[in-house]
Amino acid sequence: MPSIRILFLGDIVGEPGRKAVIEQLPILKQQESLDFIVVNGENSAGGKGITPKIAIDLLRAGAAVITTGDHVWDQQEIVDYFPTEPRLLRPMNYPAGTPGNGSVVLETAKGRVAVMQAQGRSFIQPPLENPYLAAEAEAERLRADGVGPILMDFHAETTSEKIAMGRLLDGKVSAVIGTHTHVQTADDTIFPGGTGYLTDAGMCGPEESVLGRNIESVVWRFKSGMPTRFPIAKGPVRLCGAILEVDVQTGTCLHLKRLSLLLPPASDPS
Repeated sequence: MPSIRILFLGDIVGEPGRKAVIEQLPILKQQESLDFIVVNGENSAGGKGITPKIAIDLLRAGAAVITTGDHVWDQQEIVDYFPTEPRLLRPMNYPAGTPGNGSVVLETAKGRVAVMQAQGRSFIQPPLENPYLAAEAEAERLRADGVGPILMDFHAETTSEKIAMGRLLDGKVSAVIGTHTHVQTADDTIFPGGTGYLTDAGMCGPEESVLGRNIESVVWRFKSGMPTRFPIAKGPVRLCGAILEVDVQTGTCLHLKRLSLLLPPASDPS
């Protein structure tokens, strides 16, 4: 039974996260015999958005596709870059005419692989069109086109939204993996229809932090109620995500395991 091994990495947070991902992708590709890599880059530019340069760096490091989310437009220069790079996705449930695309199909040595993304609507801005209708229609279109492996990144706040999306798409896509909350969940499973599922992949960012941000700043904000900046934290980085094995013909998820890798502190160049 021919299969393809896919790595999905959760939200990359700031310079520490993106440097660690760029450094580790070639290593993980060899160690895990990976065929295809997807990363969520929506927090990779200072914690908010992504720039063309960062997107290029991630693709050169080995990412086949970059997904985003609610911070996708935070860096102004990315708007004009979207039409030039189909491997950079934004949520598919933006209105018609929005720059970029919400899905892509790429040729690999093991056949075609599709990646699609939608954004939830509960406690997240901006409110977009119905993600369930959009995702179901796109999954059916891709399957009708003969694509086997289809990976879905659902960028949403609530667990109920994500579980509902996984159940809706069970048997229609290879996997539904959630992003946005930056905290990896422990509910990795394969649904009865053969779709792999994980409520949230977690983040690729500083371990000693609050969702990748400086601890003291976030705690002070909650204690005082006053606005403040949330700088990216420093220190060792943890990479979080999932590794999937998918049947290349049927698109069935054969195996899914969580990845949570704490990297040793970077050596002092001095």
